[in-house]
Amino acid sequence: MGNLADESGTDVEMYRRARNPDTIHVISRSDAPEELLAILDNAGLERKTIETSGPVYVWHETPEGLSEKAQKQLATRAMLPLLIANYDVNFGEGVYDVTAWAQAMAEHRAEQAKAKSAPAPAVAPPAHPSAPPRSR
Repeated sequence: MGNLADESGTDVEMYRRARNPDTIHVISRSDAPEELLAILDNAGLERKTIETSGPVYVWHETPEGLSEKAQKQLATRAMLPLLIANYDVNFGEGVYDVTAWAQAMAEHRAEQAKAKSAPAPAVAPPAHPSAPPRSR
């Protein structure tokens, strides 16, 4: 059982598997940090694990029951936080949704603009200096 992300030299590979075309398969490299896996979890992808006497295999999939369009949207929206965190993501044909990408980018830009325009927290004025200690 090979790992496509390891073989490709990427952090994440997203694609449809020929034997299970009803979900999008998301493979992270075998030494993926928990931060990367958490980004995929938080995006709504389901984490799958197989423990063997040797390595532990971890991957993500789109939840069952989603339409093909909803699967593409979910996978596409998961790409942005991965890219922002500087992970190398490769996606196969039939995984990317242009509209979902545009919406994710618009939301990200709006959040950044909001953060830039938020007033800085008020700084308390310095306390009055106390009288210098008396020498004995």
